[in-house]
Amino acid sequence: MEISENLKRWAKRIKRDGVTLWFAGKHPETPWYAKALGLFVVAYALSPIDLIPDFIPVLGYVDDILLLPVLIWLTVKLLPTSVLTECRLQADQWMAEKRAKPISKAGALMVIVLWIAVGIAFWTLVIPWLRA
Repeated sequence: MEISENLKRWAKRIKRDGVTLWFAGKHPETPWYAKALGLFVVAYALSPIDLIPDFIPVLGYVDDILLLPVLIWLTVKLLPTSVLTECRLQADQWMAEKRAKPISKAGALMVIVLWIAVGIAFWTLVIPWLRA
């Protein structure tokens, strides 16, 4: 049962740190490189659409279990301690009041554009190669 509790706490921290990055992106003391990576991570984390859809067996959860936590961890490490502390408090308040994470329409758009780009690349590069 202890493993289950540890996983729940870890998942809660990851979710909170995703919201923390949302606030850190607006903070004036956040370095530009942390804002740039944070913008990407937050847009993807808060997007209602996944890069790899969850209905695809095994691969559908790779982004949720591996990719997203690693990107959140890396971005959090780039934040100054004072910014991280302040933004974590804001995230805790947000989640206590709203009982949900914010939703990023920009993140959904980013995933859709990426899927369209992959489709176009597949159509222009792979299809002609298969016909040859």
